[in-house]
Amino acid sequence: MRVGVLTGGGDCPGLNAVIRAIVRKGVQEYGYEFTGFRDGWRGPLEGIGVPLDIPAVRGILPRGGTILGSSRTNPFTADNGVRRIKENLAKYEIEALIAIGGEDTLGAAARLVDEHGVPCVGVPKTIDNDLSATDYTFGFDTAVGIATEAIDRLHTTAESHMRVLVVEVMGRHAGWIALHSGLAGGANVILIPEQRFDLDQVCAWVTSRFQATYAPIVVVAEGAMPRDGDAVLKDGTLDSYGHVRLSGVGEWLAKEIERRTGKEARTTVLGHVQRGGTPSAFDRWLATRFGLHAIDAVRDGDWGRMVALRGTDIVRVPISEATARLKTVDPALYAEVGVFFG
Repeated sequence: MRVGVLTGGGDCPGLNAVIRAIVRKGVQEYGYEFTGFRDGWRGPLEGIGVPLDIPAVRGILPRGGTILGSSRTNPFTADNGVRRIKENLAKYEIEALIAIGGEDTLGAAARLVDEHGVPCVGVPKTIDNDLSATDYTFGFDTAVGIATEAIDRLHTTAESHMRVLVVEVMGRHAGWIALHSGLAGGANVILIPEQRFDLDQVCAWVTSRFQATYAPIVVVAEGAMPRDGDAVLKDGTLDSYGHVRLSGVGEWLAKEIERRTGKEARTTVLGHVQRGGTPSAFDRWLATRFGLHAIDAVRDGDWGRMVALRGTDIVRVPISEATARLKTVDPALYAEVGVFFG
């Protein structure tokens, strides 16, 4: 059997670990051959494939990013996208395709299986940790660690100048990175997309912190929104899946805090630094296990399924179930950390 592998969507620490595990087990135990498709769905759309064998995946476990490249290409918005994918899979003699990605990449895979009979298996990937049906996605732990380290460092410079520091983190419409890194880093305010924030309350917490002779750290997720108003965006452009480009709320929030409290405020936007670099030990472990179980699903012909973490077990769930809704922060969980605000 020849198996195709692609990595789609945003880059993510741990992608290479998945690729390595798939190829190592597939070659050594099942005798499969592999083709890696370049740049997400663009690879099978345009017929851009490269051989994947054991020498090709040596040494990539600790590397960030993906050796196959990635993109946000949507095969269902391309001209004759499904037909082109089928033709190119046939050209490379691909009998199964493993799609590694988030809600968009896997959503496309689900449609290809359900509507067009393309044999696909999914692996969940996103630093946002917002895919339902799995407890965690790889990349999330690394992103939280990077954000936490940044918050730790910002505490000292904030206190040296007695200014407000606003830290904007990624996560799109889920507040997992903000919640975990904000709590771990000792932030005084954490703002998430799941709960609109009251700007007056934020300023009250900031003022309270100064009264205790400490400089406040405010962690805000890029998708967080004020109670009275809409999302703050850099621009209104959309990607091929119809998603707007987030980011900008941190700068807006710092200006509002400074205007309302009279305290100097600065913004740090962590941005893509959260995606890059060496994956954490947990993300290498999880990504490797996902890869091992994904190639087992191929062996079993279990198409339309995604590997997922449940407790410490790797299970298989329908891709359509995993992409049906976002996994967002429970209000009760967010309420737990409120004791540290202000």
